[in-house]
Amino acid sequence: MTYTIQQIADALGAKAVGDTTLRIAKLAEPANAHADDLALAMSPKYAQTLSDGAALAAMLWPDADWQGMGLKAAILPDRPRFAMSGLTRMMDPGQGFETGIHPSAIIDPAAQLADDVTVGPLTIVAAGAQIGAGSIIGPQCYIGTGASIGKNAYLRDHVSIGARVNIGDNFIAQPGARLGGDGFSFVTPEPSTVEETRKTLGDRGDTKAQQWARIHTLGSVTVGDDVECGMNVTVDSGTIRDTMIGDGTKLDNLVHLGHNVVVGKNCLLCGQVGVAGSVTIGDNVVLGGQVGVSDNIFIGDGVIAGGGTKIMSNAPAGRSMLGYPGTEMSKQIEGYKALRRLPRLIRDFAKLKADLAQSDRPKASDES
Repeated sequence: MTYTIQQIADALGAKAVGDTTLRIAKLAEPANAHADDLALAMSPKYAQTLSDGAALAAMLWPDADWQGMGLKAAILPDRPRFAMSGLTRMMDPGQGFETGIHPSAIIDPAAQLADDVTVGPLTIVAAGAQIGAGSIIGPQCYIGTGASIGKNAYLRDHVSIGARVNIGDNFIAQPGARLGGDGFSFVTPEPSTVEETRKTLGDRGDTKAQQWARIHTLGSVTVGDDVECGMNVTVDSGTIRDTMIGDGTKLDNLVHLGHNVVVGKNCLLCGQVGVAGSVTIGDNVVLGGQVGVSDNIFIGDGVIAGGGTKIMSNAPAGRSMLGYPGTEMSKQIEGYKALRRLPRLIRDFAKLKADLAQSDRPKASDES
């Protein structure tokens, strides 16, 4: 599939200039672009390498001198970075999944599939499962008993959706995503060493090691519309009530949500974020890579936590956080700067101490 410069610009709501009849086959970096590629040079920094490639057209920035760059055509969006969203969607060749129901798929007679649903090879759809119109279920997936998936879902290979999980429209799951596993919930007959340690911050008293008893998971997972889960995301079901993910939230690769977690709308949880059980996260929260969240706390709307932050207590709305334990980002940076100054301060102090000792030493005339 190829598109003219004008067709691409119209789809993006952007301005097209030059020979807008030029046809584009794919996208490319400026230095590696061929004549039928659209080079992505959306800032002067990247435009410097246009001459290293053979592109005739490029997507640039609003006031770019495209003719001075030797191009025959250009697309000039108001916000190039945002235009990338529509452009990549338009040019995405997909994974090549065949439409329809593959003969090797196992679909229970009690499952309900709406119109235009694709089910890939070796996928299992259990009894009572419902899949909305236009959804694509890739190869070797599992859709559990009574699970519900809305319209236009896109599940890549090896995705697992547990029993009674309820998912809204436009859901995307990358390979290996798992929603609806049992929560990690265990208890001992008497108060455990862990409980006593949390209470006293160290003193275990006379508690003894005991065998762990499993608390079964009776809830499931509820997911809103326009949610995306990256590769190997794991979302535990709730113990009694459902674990919940709000509309528009995106989970990066290897994100884990424990049982009973509630995540609000339009949140971004980056790679390897771990959220312990019964945490409530507000709307528009961003957790950077490897952020860890302790159990039974809340994170307010609009909180941003930098990579590696460990949030161990409630985080007020709008706070920017960093560090371990996580505190206000500005205070953490101030602390880091102070730590870097410590060696010099110690040297200065040692010198000052030596100078004072020298000045306090009796002079030879005094001794006589």
